[in-house]
Amino acid sequence: MMYSHQDFLKELNKNLPLNEKLVILHNVLKQRVDFIDRIAIALYDAKTDLLKTFIDSSGGTHPLVYYEAKLSEVKSLQEVLQVNCPRIVNDLAIFDRNKSKHSEKIQEQGYGSSYTLPMYLNNTFWGFIFFNSYQKNCFKEELLYELDLIGHLISSIITNELRNIKTMLAALKTANDMVHYRDPETGGHLERMARFSRLIAQDLAKAGIYNLKDDFIEWIYMYSPMHDVGKIGIPDSVLLKPGKLTESEFEVMKTHTLKGKAIINLMIENFSLESFEGVDILRNIAVCHHETMDGNGYPYGLKNGEIPLEARIIAVADIFDALTSKRPYKTPWSNEDAFAMLERLSKTKLDKDCVISLMNSKDKVIEIQKDFQDKDIED
Repeated sequence: MMYSHQDFLKELNKNLPLNEKLVILHNVLKQRVDFIDRIAIALYDAKTDLLKTFIDSSGGTHPLVYYEAKLSEVKSLQEVLQVNCPRIVNDLAIFDRNKSKHSEKIQEQGYGSSYTLPMYLNNTFWGFIFFNSYQKNCFKEELLYELDLIGHLISSIITNELRNIKTMLAALKTANDMVHYRDPETGGHLERMARFSRLIAQDLAKAGIYNLKDDFIEWIYMYSPMHDVGKIGIPDSVLLKPGKLTESEFEVMKTHTLKGKAIINLMIENFSLESFEGVDILRNIAVCHHETMDGNGYPYGLKNGEIPLEARIIAVADIFDALTSKRPYKTPWSNEDAFAMLERLSKTKLDKDCVISLMNSKDKVIEIQKDFQDKDIED
């Protein structure tokens, strides 16, 4: 027997964030293809046609973060899907005439060439892998075989992790849907507030207030619709009561936060996702989205920075959409009136930075409201 050979990819067996796994694969690849200076992943959201930056292996240089673009407006990437083949660009200067923000940022960083590989799951497109080099004319045919192998390995690792998480989220969504069969809130509310949450996180990241990365923003977007999953454990007499809740009924309603945490913990255990990245964000969203900056929220009475950032973000997005949505018992507020209310609440209840970030995105808010309108709600 021989045990002298070292498995160069054994670090992938460890419980590591996806970004660190990508760096490991990049380092292994560089031992054989030393001109690869960056590997980046962009995810695709078919509902909005948005291509979004997710993770990369650039080290200290991140030429493109917090970026999104409609795929239908990026002709060069559309062509990759139309011809159903990877794309080799041995001189990025070819994009000088019709330069997209993506191409501009990559070239500003000094990258000279790229290899783009689309990612598919069961024949459904869900993102791109970009291999970038500072050199030009280096992507030769004889080297692409190794890039394809690494590319498909990267795709498999990311697909596996995201698919497991999405399977758990699908189970939680089923529970959530059962809540919304009883609760007058609509599925449109969940779609909108998830995207409002993402807008807030993006703006906070761009402002440099927090050291946020693209993957954190994506977890916020994916997990925010699960904030009220614990309402499945609230009896109809409380959840569906048309009038104001009594003090004792409100105490029952408040338990939906802890019930949500318990449901999520059970799902994580049942799907063996304890080690997966971002599950603490999911827990925090469910249990802490009713905490307030003045410490008078529930269930723990946390205040200010004690409240996880993800919960502070979700609180602003949730309240804004509740104010601007039609309900059987209320007409929708105008956006301006709702923003004014958020400003007032930011003095005591809501995170001021999160409120400002949503207000910085007013045009995108309107676009989301148009794209995800509610169906008529019966009185």
